[in-house]
Amino acid sequence: MTAMKEKPKAWQNLEAQHRRLAQELGRIGFISQGSVFARKKGASGSRYQWSWKDPRQKTRSLTLSRQQFAWLKAALARQRKAEKILQKMRGISHRILLEHTPEPSRRKPLSIKTLGLI
Repeated sequence: MTAMKEKPKAWQNLEAQHRRLAQELGRIGFISQGSVFARKKGASGSRYQWSWKDPRQKTRSLTLSRQQFAWLKAALARQRKAEKILQKMRGISHRILLEHTPEPSRRKPLSIKTLGLI
């Protein structure tokens, strides 16, 4: 039986960061997309609105109760947090790909700066 080659310390650190981010992502809770807004009291139309894009990129809209507005506003904030976490996880994944896996020969070395990862 062959022994597995030990991963470099930098790779291990990136994996640990990735695991922490994945755990954080798992604790986020309910999420949603779109935007919500509340009109001023006395303004015409529904007080609380939610709008989003459907799969065909058509804007849809729905009137909400105050409780739905509050719940959805929190879910939208969690969605933004989830996107930031995913962005960091993608960056770590790309660094492992570029720094710790063999690449084809190139005339010009490829850097993480070139790919916009830093």
